[in-house]
Amino acid sequence: MKRWLAFAPIPAAALWLLAVVNSCSTLPRTVVAPPAIPGATYAGNAACFDCHTNYVRAFAASAHARIPHDDAMIGLGGCESCHGPGSLHIAAGGGRGKFIVNPGKDATACFQCHLATHAEFKLPQHHPVAEGRVNCVHCHDPHGSDIFKTAGGPAMARLNENCAACHREQTRPFVFEHEALREGCTICHNPHGSINRKLLVENDANLCLKCHAQVQGLAVAAGRLLIGKVDHTDWLKQGGCWSAGCHAAVHGSNVDPRMRF
Repeated sequence: MKRWLAFAPIPAAALWLLAVVNSCSTLPRTVVAPPAIPGATYAGNAACFDCHTNYVRAFAASAHARIPHDDAMIGLGGCESCHGPGSLHIAAGGGRGKFIVNPGKDATACFQCHLATHAEFKLPQHHPVAEGRVNCVHCHDPHGSDIFKTAGGPAMARLNENCAACHREQTRPFVFEHEALREGCTICHNPHGSINRKLLVENDANLCLKCHAQVQGLAVAAGRLLIGKVDHTDWLKQGGCWSAGCHAAVHGSNVDPRMRF
């Protein structure tokens, strides 16, 4: 009996913890407040229509238009959820950035909701958004139905076009293209941030081997790694496929089908 009593508090504590966790999970989620502008009040999307007609028309199909609307907080679910209450902006007759938050200049409003992306921009290698040299709207359209900046064409083509705006050398046409570009730049790179150089999702040959799988056979059983019909074992010991100095033209080549230069 004494042994049973000694262990009795354990299930009791477990039940108490389960009850606490369950009660917490049923609480309403914290609502992210729109940007604050001292002295301004909410005007609603209709007030934006006269001056920003094209934006308001397109916004209905935007992913941002699906932000849950809360009657207690008029700014949520509309223009003011990102730009802040617009009464002072309207009273001043508009004006670029006048009495209004402009996410195209400051990504703080974007980071309010996109917390994981904000964290990626703090990684050692990242696009210089926090430094103010580029901004979210350089790559993304916050108002339209297509989140990528360039409209038209397959999704990956649009993604690559966004990258091409700055990285022209890597995305130009090549005689011998790297087929991975058909899948999009993000197959190899994390566009927001990475712990690896060049924003690579992985920093060794495993990145390449996801597509360039080794050939199964007796050589593999003997501890050798064949890609195609070529034994790559000793070369891969020297580093990655590109860092070892072999396939340096990783984006494509005009002279070598194996992208060695």
